[in-house]
Amino acid sequence: MLKIVIAGIATESCTFSTLPTRLADFNIVHGDDTLFWERYPFLSDYADVEFVGTVVAKAMPGGSVEAAAYDVIKQDMLKLLREKGAFDGVYLDMHGAMNVQGRDDAEGDWYTAIREVVGDDCLISASYDLHGNVSERIMQTLDLMTGYRTAPHVDVIETRLRAVALLIRCLREDIRPKKAFVKIPVALPGEKTSTEWEPGSEIYAQILAKIDGEQVMDATIQIGYVWADEPRMTACAIAIGLDDDAIQEAAIDLAETYWSRRADFEFGVPAMSVTDCIRQAMKDSVSPVLISDSGDNPTAGGVGDVTVFLQESLELKPDNMVYASIPDAIAVEMCIDAGLGASVTLEIGGKLDKKHSQPLSVSGIVQFILDKPHNRQVVMKSDGILIIITEQRTPFHHRQQFVDLNIIPEEQHIIVVKIGYLVPELKAMAKKAYLALSAGAVNQDIVRLPYQRIHRPCYPFDSDMIWTPQVQVF
Repeated sequence: MLKIVIAGIATESCTFSTLPTRLADFNIVHGDDTLFWERYPFLSDYADVEFVGTVVAKAMPGGSVEAAAYDVIKQDMLKLLREKGAFDGVYLDMHGAMNVQGRDDAEGDWYTAIREVVGDDCLISASYDLHGNVSERIMQTLDLMTGYRTAPHVDVIETRLRAVALLIRCLREDIRPKKAFVKIPVALPGEKTSTEWEPGSEIYAQILAKIDGEQVMDATIQIGYVWADEPRMTACAIAIGLDDDAIQEAAIDLAETYWSRRADFEFGVPAMSVTDCIRQAMKDSVSPVLISDSGDNPTAGGVGDVTVFLQESLELKPDNMVYASIPDAIAVEMCIDAGLGASVTLEIGGKLDKKHSQPLSVSGIVQFILDKPHNRQVVMKSDGILIIITEQRTPFHHRQQFVDLNIIPEEQHIIVVKIGYLVPELKAMAKKAYLALSAGAVNQDIVRLPYQRIHRPCYPFDSDMIWTPQVQVF
């Protein structure tokens, strides 16, 4: 019987964020917890394989991970790896865009540490978010890697299954595939590279045509995570399989296609300044109109409490707007202490990200209180705006989150969410949508961000550069 161990660590680290990711920010699940195995419902299909769980840690995107926090999780995982014996293979449930304070290529470090424990004969397979960054060390250390093919990500389980299925096949057939890797010097935000519209949809549709299951067993295009100022930040194309020539050809073809369309990537909805988005939405006759406060998107690594958009909204005074949300534990406590229906004046936001905004003075009425464990939430009404304030950084991606706060989305004219491209549930809800080019750590105007350590030349920083693909085979 084959014996495969499972481990993982997943977060997206914005190096421009002022808010570090700490140990408490990780949801750490061990192999003796039922929640661990719920991530992998397909494992029951492999009755002849023994799966052993160690540690899977996941944190909401944010700033760089504190080194001490990373070391604690890593050592916990390695300890269990040593205790649970020898393995035929390792499956790693990853994201690929983690940055640890003072260190580059965090995933490469994670894999190298695992390789030192399991040895060179053990096969290692990883599943990735397509916004993960890949280094040469990663390609040298992993035997198999496959990534999401959709953004928004609707193929999470399928990708995990593919990584496991490839690993099991290689173990059963005694295969150690070759890997072709092409760096693509293109840095683009996910808000432009969604697979729901062209050219992203067209480019990603070409992946399956490159895979024959033998010469090319799998292929991946990594868009990369653009808000990480480290040398490995770039797009890339990867192909794995049994034939050197075939995988090189596949990786080069995918890379050249991506490169050739680099200037064609655009936002999927109209993108404007904060002021223009609000004014246009106020004119729209349909409801609800959704606006993305994209520069402070916590699911891309933004801090979440930048007040610039909210301040502009209060000045323009739209009628019937919901703003979701501002994390501010002090303001939540003050609202709860004041009670439902109370008039309050608060200094909200601008406490976690002091670089891009400052606390905003707001007066209004406490409209609703949600006593949610570990993340109490309140709704404060100021003129025609319902402001959602939360104890914790909280992305609003689901209709039920609004309903829980006694807000019916379909009855609102404008809903502002701190997000980039709309996730499927929000997209289905929106009658119209706009993307605000707002301030924050994940500002969409990446050319203006203070990069110092990425490899140059790189598009769009060097828009007139010439590039010829160079393939590396591992």
